Amino acid sequence: MTPTLLTNIKLLAGVQEGNSPLRGAELRNLSSLADAWLLLEEGLVAGYGLMDTFDDPDDFDGTIINASDQLVLPAWCDSHTHLVFPASREAEFVDKIRGVSYAEIAARGGGILNSAARLAEMSEMELLRSAWGRLQEIMQLGTGAVEIKSGYGLTAAAELKMLRVIKRLKETSPIPIKATFLGAHSYPVHYRDDHEAYIRQVIDDMLPAIADEGLADYIDVFCETGFFSAREMARICEAGKQYGLRPKTLASRFGWLAIFSFIEIGPTFFSSSGLRFRIISVDSISIRILIRRILNSLALSGSRVLKAF
Repeated sequence: MTPTLLTNIKLLAGVQEGNSPLRGAELRNLSSLADAWLLLEEGLVAGYGLMDTFDDPDDFDGTIINASDQLVLPAWCDSHTHLVFPASREAEFVDKIRGVSYAEIAARGGGILNSAARLAEMSEMELLRSAWGRLQEIMQLGTGAVEIKSGYGLTAAAELKMLRVIKRLKETSPIPIKATFLGAHSYPVHYRDDHEAYIRQVIDDMLPAIADEGLADYIDVFCETGFFSAREMARICEAGKQYGLRPKTLASRFGWLAIFSFIEIGPTFFSSSGLRFRIISVDSISIRILIRRILNSLALSGSRVLKAF
């Protein structure tokens, strides 16, 4: 890979020292350098600094880019996406504008169940073509690494179809991709009154097949009122861990009930050093709970905006 040197950068952002995440008031400050240079070698940052201390190499064997009047910043790392899906649900967006809640939409077969029904009708190649186009779009907008979830299948065949598409994207993508198995995204219509049967399908049928083909890096569970309880989430995460999948959970999109349920589980789920399963992230979680636990969290502020408007 040819080295690349960017010079005369108007503003080089994201140059804070260390690898620790920023917290609290630290987030107010964006460490940056004005009139800077940046050297990339083998796809990694090899050096950076101010132009007035820059020693111009006469024998530089690479690409030099004059970034005068330009902003240079790290690529986005998008840790929660559903890049593989059959079609948009704009009709439901209109419902939200009219004040219909997501819970109401889901109860009448919309939301996740709507996407699952459409996905069942699409071939793997059709899904791959549409997802590849979306991948190109997010890269053009500055995304440099992405996580992609399944979760719109809700059957063994359809979940595997989604994960195989994600695997093919991983094999051809110029940016890193992580795959997350989200079979526990919702209960299919015919399992609404038999949660145990669907959980057994996730654990006994889907997980072994996913492990055999090496289709996922993580396992995720939608822990929320009307979906999967905290105890069901813990059980599914434990099963996923046995197959080498690192657990995540999407929680508290509709309220704090799921988070409080975590606390009720007590020491069987939490330990003094964090979550028993060392869960990677808890999306949409209450700050009041978060600050008392060692977690990597992801705030889905956009979902609140869509809900409000």
